[in-house]
Amino acid sequence: MSTPSPASLPIRRLTPRDVSACADLSENRGWPREDHKWGLLLTAGTGYGIDDPDGGLVSACVVTTYGPQDRPHLGAIGMMLVAERHARQGVGRRLMRHVVAELGTTPLTLHATPYGRPLYEELGFKATGRAEMVRGHFVPGGPNPEVATRPAAAEDLIEILRLDEEVFGTDRTHMITRLPAFADQLRVAEEDGRIIGYAAAWPNMTNHVVGPLIARDTRTAKALISSLAAHTDRLLRTDIDVRHEELLTWVKERGLASAGFNAVMTYGIAELPGDWTRRFAPLTVAAG
Repeated sequence: MSTPSPASLPIRRLTPRDVSACADLSENRGWPREDHKWGLLLTAGTGYGIDDPDGGLVSACVVTTYGPQDRPHLGAIGMMLVAERHARQGVGRRLMRHVVAELGTTPLTLHATPYGRPLYEELGFKATGRAEMVRGHFVPGGPNPEVATRPAAAEDLIEILRLDEEVFGTDRTHMITRLPAFADQLRVAEEDGRIIGYAAAWPNMTNHVVGPLIARDTRTAKALISSLAAHTDRLLRTDIDVRHEELLTWVKERGLASAGFNAVMTYGIAELPGDWTRRFAPLTVAAG
């Protein structure tokens, strides 16, 4: 009996029970397994996948929507993967077209690698920005930014959510309220008793990923990164909007090196909502 073509296999919704299969797919394409991140995405977002009749997944991706549940303001597409043996057969294009159709009129965004960008452009996505991944052991140096930071407390959550919605441009309560359990650190920056920024560091293989990073200004962003770095021995990794040139220069002076660039792309909107001047790094590029 012949094996069905990937083009004819059904697309289904993924669930948290698919974390291991998704992590296997990541490994198959040379990515880290990232079970922890897959668990968050498949809980807070909606996964789409194609099962391989021989076991595992042919392809997968996740969409995280923000704003009202019945009419989201924004959908972030991430973790778009096709198993090596099914690559270059139109599987990714088919899955992406399905996802775009499912989201209807919802504006979309994604971070594209140079390899994936041509497909997204073919589907109508346009590059509207750029993010640089930096990674390394943070080395303290120079004067400490004079901004007070501390671990976030339960009573800070309402203010964090208010600030996040103001800067991100839409409500993402269902994602941010998961941060205390998902991240190893969640810290806030304060001035006169008011929260002016917050950041998390969450575990991913041998790294601590810094994100989200939302801050009133670059000085506050530096203070938050410094405070997170002071409480971990792991490599730090983050994806910084390239328009934040001062912050990128500063982290490179402190041991983090460039590890590549992604194009920030949008579909259905000319640019992302919110205030980019205070949005320094995403929670993860997979979720916007």
